[in-house]
Amino acid sequence: QFSQLVSSDLKVLGRSSYTLCSDGQLLIRQVLHPETSKKNFLLSDCFYSFYDLRKEFHTCYPSSAAVKDQTIKTMAEYLGLGTDEAEEDFGVWQVKTMVAIIFSMLSEGCNHVFTEPETVKYKYETGPCSKSETVDSETVIRARGLPWQSSDQDIARFFKGLNIAKGGVALCLNSQGRRNGEALVRFVNSEQRDLALERHKHHMGSRYIEVYKATGEEFLKIAGGTSNEVAQFLSKENQVIIRMRGLPFTATQEDVLGFLGPECPVTGGKEGLLFVKYPDGRPTGDAFVLFSCEEYAQNALKKHKEILGKRYIELFRSTAAEVQQVLNRYMSTPLIPTLPTPIIPVIPPPYTIATGSIRDCVRLRGLPYTAGIDDILEFMGDATGDIKPHGVHMVLNQQGRPSGDAFIQMKSADKAFMVAQKCHKKMMKDRYVEVFQCSGEEMNFVLMGGTLNRSGLSPPPCKLPCLSPPAYAAFQTAAVIPAEAAALYQPQALLPTTRTPQASAAAPPTVTYYPAQAAQLYMNYTAYYPSPPVSPTTVGYIAAPPGAVAAAASATHTPILPQPGALVRMQGLPYNTGMKEILSFFQGYQYAPDDYNGLIQLSDQARSVLQAPKEWVCL
Repeated sequence: QFSQLVSSDLKVLGRSSYTLCSDGQLLIRQVLHPETSKKNFLLSDCFYSFYDLRKEFHTCYPSSAAVKDQTIKTMAEYLGLGTDEAEEDFGVWQVKTMVAIIFSMLSEGCNHVFTEPETVKYKYETGPCSKSETVDSETVIRARGLPWQSSDQDIARFFKGLNIAKGGVALCLNSQGRRNGEALVRFVNSEQRDLALERHKHHMGSRYIEVYKATGEEFLKIAGGTSNEVAQFLSKENQVIIRMRGLPFTATQEDVLGFLGPECPVTGGKEGLLFVKYPDGRPTGDAFVLFSCEEYAQNALKKHKEILGKRYIELFRSTAAEVQQVLNRYMSTPLIPTLPTPIIPVIPPPYTIATGSIRDCVRLRGLPYTAGIDDILEFMGDATGDIKPHGVHMVLNQQGRPSGDAFIQMKSADKAFMVAQKCHKKMMKDRYVEVFQCSGEEMNFVLMGGTLNRSGLSPPPCKLPCLSPPAYAAFQTAAVIPAEAAALYQPQALLPTTRTPQASAAAPPTVTYYPAQAAQLYMNYTAYYPSPPVSPTTVGYIAAPPGAVAAAASATHTPILPQPGALVRMQGLPYNTGMKEILSFFQGYQYAPDDYNGLIQLSDQARSVLQAPKEWVCL
């Protein structure tokens, strides 16, 4: 109605165009545009270009107050104009005063010219961002609490009325490559950023969105890229990007185009497809597709979870920044993770799990599944000071979840007896906990996967226990790994043999070397006995200097790994592969002589710890 009224008045005057002049920018940028966007109204073109009277006044009269401190009343007082605030109709005296101010600015004494109107972008423009760009930290915000399915266009709509820089919406991904509900948004200037911060806790649908300041470095880390292939893919502007996930590794461009079908043609055909690959060229199962319009993109999204080959395919809206993030993450993935070269000798810990019959341990049964190390220490009360360093062992089930049992090593059998008497059937949260005195041998059996009940001890299966890492910092010791860990490379060492005290006393300590960074990385596991066996190339067990190797070889029967370079790692083996097939595969090459102990198959437990595929390590 307003637009029609103004247009009819202009026709009487013989004019056809006009430009709005507003008291500041808030009414147009923060009210009209956001509200009409929520209500799906279309604003006429006149609301996308306007003059800010406060800015124009300060340009005309530089000695006046700062723009942010200007009001209609202060501008009128500066010019000596009177204001009639007795008008009953809302806003009438303000408009009349604005007209008087504008005439004063246009008078012969000032001759002010309105030349550069404020503009509001019609739509958000997508585009690539290079890591070499300079991004002003005063133009970036972080939006938090976004719906996971929101796209860059949804975020641009939330900030409707404010000018976002080209390619300025970067959706953040978590470590699994999925959206985490956050986005970094870059605006054209700091003024627009400050207006965006005022939308803190405004709603997007049923969710309120938190808006905070961010830095240019954070934006470049998420949205910046260096790949020429990505830059060429994103060079086609104003395209709708769809991400495909779960593609078969053998899928080709023709397969993807056939899956999408003629109802959603891809921009440029094969040039509108971008497959995500590892540095060695292996496909990841992800791809990005360009569509020229929203209609084609909607048709493609209707194919969400349809079948290609033998797999269902997920389709999501995506952004240029997400393309950069996904490519950066996969292209920076090393083929085989390596650890730094500095090595330090590892000494046996001062406290290890006893295997004798001395009853200096206690068993806690019936723990709440939510109980942690801190809860156990609080449950023990004053007896906490009598616990050996790293002496709290949570027992997990085969799924890696708490089983409700825990073992605690005390400093003496008397201390263990007192704790069992004092804490038996004491309440922890909403459950009572049974406390029994036991020996280190019994504890070792259970930690190795056996069972301890009224019928006695049941032998453990031939696999390692699933031990939880220590979560308390009451005792800080050097990064150590028990000497028995070196023997765990032998399959027969998975179950330690019974040793007499005389034999244990006579056995010399095993020499093992462990990189400093790896010691810090796997400290959670090395604090326990037995330490999980792992691939030498992954964890970083490497040979000691030649002198130490010779001394260790003469003192123990534990095999010492050769120098770096004598190991190869095989991935992608069939699960039924045996030693014969591997030796046949390496026919013609010289491997470790004398026997085939150089082939070490990783156990299921080690694989679960390392999250690595089934593999063999060849010496």
